[in-house]
Amino acid sequence: MSKFLVSGILQRETIVKIDELPIKYQPVTDTFGSIHSGVGGDSYNEAIALKWLGDEVSFFAMIGTGENAEILNSNNNDIELDTSFILPKLYATPAAVIFYDQTRKQQIFEDIKDSRSIEYDLDLFKSQLKGSEMLITANANFCRPLLQAALEDGKKIAVNIRKFKYETEQYNKFFLENADYLYLSDDNLEEDPYDFVKYIAEKYHPEIIILGQGADGLILYSEREGTYAHFNPVKTNEIVNTVGAGNALFSCFLHYYNKTGDHNFSIKNALLFASYKIGFMGTSNGFMTEKEIEDWRSLIWKT
Repeated sequence: MSKFLVSGILQRETIVKIDELPIKYQPVTDTFGSIHSGVGGDSYNEAIALKWLGDEVSFFAMIGTGENAEILNSNNNDIELDTSFILPKLYATPAAVIFYDQTRKQQIFEDIKDSRSIEYDLDLFKSQLKGSEMLITANANFCRPLLQAALEDGKKIAVNIRKFKYETEQYNKFFLENADYLYLSDDNLEEDPYDFVKYIAEKYHPEIIILGQGADGLILYSEREGTYAHFNPVKTNEIVNTVGAGNALFSCFLHYYNKTGDHNFSIKNALLFASYKIGFMGTSNGFMTEKEIEDWRSLIWKT
């Protein structure tokens, strides 16, 4: 069992299944089973996935001043995280509405409230550094001091930057420069994906880059091997909802890579983990156990 520190946004979220994007206007749409509400957020999803895989997890986030930290465990997924590090310091809890259609397109509306200007309790974060092996962080503003503290303590750093844009690259520079393991999405990508990964690799020198490509799989870069490899997606489940698939994949990869140091072994397990997860509604539901991953891996790759 590894000990991971995870920092980022915890949000209330509503996921809405629609026929297609963009949305065609009509006053009322009445569709049974099309709306799911709960708590989520990239970092929350990563924390839940790691805990499911058997790791010790401390999750650092902020919620509204009127909220109870037990909101953290309000989803019905049989996993409980320690609420000690969820601080009610914002004027309201962040929120998101996520629309997705049958072609896996998504449109996300987010409101992270005043989390850009509120600082997390750095001493509380530092109290958990001892015995931990890695910080997995979002690129939220309040995570910068936490990342710096983890660096100074010699921890490995994993960063999830879901929405990379060249116009906001300067904002993300601190996160990009200090990431050992980096997850990016091709959502806003207009150039050749290999050229993009090469650009990030040569400019920032992370040990690992994962570029999520949705239905097209992913590209994995290993600095140690000097390789850029494409991996196709695998199928273990019928697709219900792809929201949170990238978080699940990144978490599972880090879980296994931290244990084994084998990036090929770890990414195959992560692909299985994510493929099963998208068969469930809600960003934090539908995770495989290690035994289930092992069984599927031997079935697909005979290893």
